Amino acid sequence: MLATVLALGAGPAAAQAPGPAPGPGAQAPREVGVMPLGRATVPVTVTLPGRAVAYQETAIRPQVGGEIVEIAYQPGRKVTAGTVLFRLDADQLSATLSAAEAAVTSAEAAVEGASATVARYDRLSGTGVSRAELESAQVALANARAALSRAEAERELAQLAVDRTAIRSPIDGIADIARVSVGDLVTANQADPLTTVTQLDPIYVDVTESRATVLRNRERHVQGTLIRSTGPEAQLILETGQVHPQPGQIVAPGRQVSPTTGTVPFRWQFPNPDRLILPGQFIRVRMTIGQVEGVLVPQGPTRRAATGQLTAFFARDGVAEEVVLTEVGTHEGNWIVTEGAAEGDLLILDGLTNLNHGQAITTIPVTIDAEGVVREVEPAETAAAAAVTPAAAAN
Repeated sequence: MLATVLALGAGPAAAQAPGPAPGPGAQAPREVGVMPLGRATVPVTVTLPGRAVAYQETAIRPQVGGEIVEIAYQPGRKVTAGTVLFRLDADQLSATLSAAEAAVTSAEAAVEGASATVARYDRLSGTGVSRAELESAQVALANARAALSRAEAERELAQLAVDRTAIRSPIDGIADIARVSVGDLVTANQADPLTTVTQLDPIYVDVTESRATVLRNRERHVQGTLIRSTGPEAQLILETGQVHPQPGQIVAPGRQVSPTTGTVPFRWQFPNPDRLILPGQFIRVRMTIGQVEGVLVPQGPTRRAATGQLTAFFARDGVAEEVVLTEVGTHEGNWIVTEGAAEGDLLILDGLTNLNHGQAITTIPVTIDAEGVVREVEPAETAAAAAVTPAAAAN
């Protein structure tokens, strides 16, 4: 129940004319604080639990074996694609590269010699060099060229192995703590990564929603009771209750239903420049699913009956009436009511303790602030108070 601070002495003129004076022995009308309700078109939101997922994350593994001679980065710092993270001892691989380069040089010389032989035999063909000798020289040239191609390929592989002794990050991101030390021996494509690099901005958040709820909302869109928004939008609510300053956009709407839970997954993408959100973090996502028109009723003075019905007291014809309300969601501390209340109805905010349906009342105008505190409207504000809506009061 809302905390209220009201002066119960001589108040301003009542917002509603009091009933007739009580007879002898009758209970005097109770003074209650009332506020006129307003109607508005407001967004309909749902809040779902979600889990943060890295936009990109890669495990760094060596592609060649060797001894680690340098850890070339600082853990927790941002690195860019191509940044060297580790260096391996390259002496043996460099020697292999030198041998491969020598083999290429030898193969090139063999090709030159075979080419010269073919050219000479071609000139002498028919004048001392047989057709068979020319063809044999041509085969030798083809073999020499093939040997050169093979030597060049082996040189490229040797060069690639040397280059891979510098282990680089393939993406931009934050490098984790190294899981190895200088002097450790590693092998090509080993199971254990040396470290991981994670891109945190932007970041994904995965949520799930009941398939039945998705279908009900779709039906509301078809019927026109839920107005489609310009586009799906969501806000993150952190563990502290703080709302993440930048909204997210949906990137992967659910297309499959879990056979075990009956839920549909959705993936949202949020800017994360300050890296407030980390992978694996459980957070809440407030999703806007559309807009609806209704009467805004502050949640504080309402109550749920044992049957689950939402009720509130209204001032009508000098008596308090408890009315059943039909709500379709909430907005900034207000119920969005489609049945049971109308624009201009006087909602009783103060004096609810032990108030009964049909009890005689007199009314004074009140308002409610953003903290849910009810205060009496000053005489000069009485006329303006009649136009105040819950949404305006919250602002």
